[in-house]
Parts: sequence; C-alpha cells; structure tokens
Amino acid sequence: MYHKDGHAYFVVDGSARFWDGSPANQRNRYGEGYVNCLFDYHTHLSPPDLRDKLEEFERCAEDRMISDLFEVGHADVAILQSTYLTDWFVNGFTTTAQNGSLAERHPGRFIVNGRFDPRDGEAGLEELERLHERWQLQGVTLCTGEWKGNSKGWKLSDPWAYRYLEACVSLGIRNIHVYKGPTVYPMNRDAFDVADVDDAATAFPALRFVVEHVGLPRLDEFCWIATQEPNVYGGLALALPFLHSRPRYFAQIIGELLYWLGEDRLLFGSDYAIWQPGWLVERFVDFQIPADMQGEYGVLTPSAKQKILGLNAALLYDLKVPSLSI
Repeated sequence: MYHKDGHAYFVVDGSARFWDGSPANQRNRYGEGYVNCLFDYHTHLSPPDLRDKLEEFERCAEDRMISDLFEVGHADVAILQSTYLTDWFVNGFTTTAQNGSLAERHPGRFIVNGRFDPRDGEAGLEELERLHERWQLQGVTLCTGEWKGNSKGWKLSDPWAYRYLEACVSLGIRNIHVYKGPTVYPMNRDAFDVADVDDAATAFPALRFVVEHVGLPRLDEFCWIATQEPNVYGGLALALPFLHSRPRYFAQIIGELLYWLGEDRLLFGSDYAIWQPGWLVERFVDFQIPADMQGEYGVLTPSAKQKILGLNAALLYDLKVPSLSI
C-alpha cells in the first residue's frame, strides 16, 4: 500500500493493458496509426522524465510492467482490460488469453477482464461463456469504436448488444467497462458518444457500467447521465494525467464528478502503458482543489482519495482490503 502523511492507500489500477502494438504485430497502417496516437497522448501528457521512446512504448515488456505497476507504481492489484482490435493487429492488441497468461504467472496481482463484440453474433456468445468458464470473469471491457470489416463501431443499445448484456447478467459478470473518451485514430468520434450508456444502464440495473475516461470531452453529458443512473461509474484513466499538464483543468473535472456522482462511484486507472501509475498516485494524493475553486467544488479529503484509489474498485470486484490503519 502507498503511505503518505499518516494515511494508507490501497491502490487498484482499474485500467491496465498488456499490449503488443509492435510493427511485427501491426496488420496495416491503421494499427501503426493507433499506436502512434496513443504515443502522442503519452508524450504530451507525461512529465518529461517519464516519457518513453516509441520502440519502448510499442510493446509491453513483462518485467518492466510488473515493476511499473507494483514495485514503483504503488498498485496492489491491477485490472487487465482486453482490447482485441484484430482488424489492425495480427494477434490482437491485448487479448483475454494474453492477459490471463500474464495473470497466471503473477498470482494475486491481476484481475482478468474479458470482452465481447455484439457483431460476433451467436459464436461470440459461446466465446464469452468459454472465457467466463476459463477465467472466472467478473468484468468485461467494451470498445464501441472498434472496427470490424465494414463496420466502424456499435452501440450498447443495439439489439445484439442487449443479448450479450443479458448473458453477462446470467453469467454473473457484473462490471461492464466501456471506453468512452476522446477519439483515437483511426476510430470515429460518434462511436464514443455516451448516450448509449444511458440506455443500457436503465435496461440492466443489475450491471455496473464503468465509463472509462469519464466520457471526456463529453464530461457534462456523462455527468447528467450518471447522476440519474446509480449503476454508472466513472473511470479516471486519461483524466488523471492532467494533474501534471493542466492541474486546474483536472480540478474542474474531479470537482464536477464529485458534485454529480460523489466519491463512491469514481475509480482510479492509469491506462497503463500509456501512463505509469506511480506518479499518478503520488500526485493525486498530494492534490487539492485550488482554494479559489473550493467554494464551488469543495475539497478532496483523504477518505475520498482512499475510495477513489482503490476502495471503490475493491467493492466492485470483491477484493479483500487490508487495514488502512498505520
């Protein structure tokens, strides 16, 4: 656990990926462009001393990932998210099988999330059941902007998406992580619209929808949806790096989220390997909403930070949390 100023923090990195975006795995120019776009985010929002070279960034090295997350990154547990992107990457960008193999080599460190794509039809439903049986899935990761043949995205409100969400309810897969952030090349902007979250959250109250990137740059729309849907959560991956580059902007983001959702429905995530969790944890613990903004947004208490950094995710994933008393 991370300790600072008399407080202990159990840290769950809610968004980590063990990816292979190397040139050898890139199927076409879209795969190359996707990796370069992620690298641009990494370069522009990371502190200068924590910026990788492209060749280091393209493919996760296992030993370094373990160090980045757990040895210097302060994470106690990390949730591995699956994003296949097989139209762009020969062996997939990061698959459930790849993540599961990593988790087996490092027991107790990782939670493995699966994924589904409703465009896979009946075969995909069978695959979801197989993944659940193999990895005892508690969650899935959905990328509504993923390309598949001539299709350049899908919605949670699609009829086949409902079939898969119904299957998640039946299987006991309760945590539905959905990427809803800024457009990433070559994906289409409309595929990241948050409106379909509203539809699905109402239809499936037994599921918890974790909206990764808190809908940025559609923060207002996301907040208005989440305030009326108690099963919608905000994943702070992508928002947190603004602690370095634009701290007042981050204060506005976290202030709005605390106002609309409250401290019990926000989850820490580094979006590894775009960013490393260590500096994000440290800066978030040290961060306070500026005094001239506190009249509107209030303050970030150590208790709220403990919930956001790990306790909220621990509740969603039934993790045993050691005592925070020090």
